[in-house]
Amino acid sequence: MNLNRLAYFAAVVDAGSFTRAAERLGITKAVVSQQVARLERDVGTTLLIRTTRRVHATEAGRTFHARCLQVLQQAEDAFDELAQAAAEPTGTLRIAASNDYGTSAVVPVVAAFSTRYPACRVELTLGDDTIDLASGGMDVAIRVGWLADSSLQARRIGTFGQFMVCGAEFAGRFRAGEPQDLAGLPFVANMALREPLLWQFSRGDNEQTVRMQATIAIDATPAVLAAVRAGAGLSVLPDFLVREELAAGRLVHILPEWRLPSGGIYTVYPAARFRPPKVTRFVEMLVAAEQQVESGGQGRRG
Repeated sequence: MNLNRLAYFAAVVDAGSFTRAAERLGITKAVVSQQVARLERDVGTTLLIRTTRRVHATEAGRTFHARCLQVLQQAEDAFDELAQAAAEPTGTLRIAASNDYGTSAVVPVVAAFSTRYPACRVELTLGDDTIDLASGGMDVAIRVGWLADSSLQARRIGTFGQFMVCGAEFAGRFRAGEPQDLAGLPFVANMALREPLLWQFSRGDNEQTVRMQATIAIDATPAVLAAVRAGAGLSVLPDFLVREELAAGRLVHILPEWRLPSGGIYTVYPAARFRPPKVTRFVEMLVAAEQQVESGGQGRRG
């Protein structure tokens, strides 16, 4: 199928005249008339009724016209996307992310992005409160956990695990054979979470739900890590935040044979048809970094 013929036909229907359609297209009336006639032969249906004053679409022509507009729009979108993909990132890229994941995972990608694309400036806003992307002027947000329904567009780029951890010295003060044994121990509650005290553990078909008793409550995840590291008690923290601490022996993973629910890592965007190159390039680099972590077996499982 010749897409030009679809464009000529759509122009005639929109203009109501071969002459006006030709003027809009910048070609001769004869070419438009000839191509539309060939289109009608291709589809084996009369699409237009020609009178001395005006051209009208038949019932089949009206239905076909609506489909033509969709096809032509998709073709135009495809060319626009290719043009944007070829462009270099410029301007200011505004990113929002949580304190914990932003510091541990997003900042290194931002540094690499700035080195690769020096013409693009980056503004990274870190915080555990959910930022309204439209009013905040953000190009993209990186959200960790479980997304609430919204009108925003989201893409899952990775997963993370959750570990019950405590300081190495604190771990020597108790013994726990199963999750219920943890309920009475000192616990640092992360108030940035929706449900900071209720935790569901699973091991095969066995599940246990434990309600912890908070001795300390903190509303920022990095501060929870600092309290746990200082020996304040147990807490549940994401794998990307405690990986190095566990490897260095500063923290201990409690009941590692029991799993806590894993969560998702998402890029979230304001509603838009296209993403500018600065956004697509940054997300590509972040996805590559996530894939490298997963392929290296460094967590991302709860």
